[in-house]
Amino acid sequence: MTPDLRQLRYFVAVAEESSYTRAAERLMISQQSLSQQITLLERMLSVKLFDRDTRGTKLTAVGALFLPEARAVLDRADEAVDVVARAARGEIGSLRLAFLATTTNYLLPPVVRAVRQRLPGLRLTTEETTIAPLVEGLLKGRYDVAFTRPPLVDGLETRTLVSEPACAVLPEDHPLAGRTELTLGELAGERWVLTPRGSWEPWHQAFDSSFRTAGFTPEVAQRDASVQGLLGLVAAGVGVTRLARSASSLRRTGVVFVPLAGEFVPTDMVWLSGNASPALHGLLDVVTGMAAATDLTEFG
Repeated sequence: MTPDLRQLRYFVAVAEESSYTRAAERLMISQQSLSQQITLLERMLSVKLFDRDTRGTKLTAVGALFLPEARAVLDRADEAVDVVARAARGEIGSLRLAFLATTTNYLLPPVVRAVRQRLPGLRLTTEETTIAPLVEGLLKGRYDVAFTRPPLVDGLETRTLVSEPACAVLPEDHPLAGRTELTLGELAGERWVLTPRGSWEPWHQAFDSSFRTAGFTPEVAQRDASVQGLLGLVAAGVGVTRLARSASSLRRTGVVFVPLAGEFVPTDMVWLSGNASPALHGLLDVVTGMAAATDLTEFG
C-alpha cells in the first residue's frame, strides 16, 4: 500500500512540531485521530518513524530520512493543484494562433506581447496564412483562434478588435492622389487590380455589393493574391485598388492611400463556436482589453 497525502501531512506536522498535541492543534483534529493515523502509516511502511518519551517526540533515523521525501511529495501535490487551478482560469496551456497575412504586420506584435505580459504561462504558436486555409484550420481544429477580416462562414464566433478606414490605393502620380477623401463612385472609370475571385468568395460578394451600390462594375486589369502584389501593381500604374489603411505599412513609396468616405474595414478575432477552452477565453479577455486601450493599427 502507498501512504495517502493526508497521512503524509500528519507525519510532517508531527515532525515539525515535535509534539502530537501541537500537531493535532495545528491540523485541527483530535490527538487520538492523529496518533492512530501515524500508527497506521508506520505499519504500512513497516518502520518506526517517531520515538516518544517524557521529553517529547523525536524522529527516528528512518523518520529523518523520510521527512524530506514526504515534504517533496506534498509540495508536488500542491504544485499539481495550482496547475489545475491556473489552467481552469486560463492562465496556462497552449494555443495555436493564425493571422491573416494582411493583419500580421500590425496585430501579431501587440497580441503576442500582451499575452506574454498578462499570461506568461500560456504558450503560443503563430502562423501567417491566407483566408481559405485560415477558415478551414479553425473549423478543423488546427487553429484555436485567428485574426482576420469578415465576412466568414457559419460555425465561427467573432469579436471585432479594430475598425479602420478603407482606402483607395492610387499611384502616387494619379490625378486624385492629392485628395483627402474619395467616394468609391469617383473611381468608376478606373482600371482595378484585385485578388482572385476564388481566393474567398464571401469577400468578393461583399466587394460586388459595394461596387453595385457605387453604381459600377469594376474593370479588372489584373489580379494578385497578395497585398504586396496588389501594391506593386498599383505602384506600377496597372490600376487602383481598395485596402485597409494599415496596409500602407507594407509599402511606403509609389502609392498613396486616400480614405473612402464612410467605409471601414473591421479586423476580427475568430474562434470555433462552442470552444470552451479556459486558455482560449483567457486570451480573448487579454486581447479584447488591449484592443480597447490601444490603436492596434499604429503597430503597422
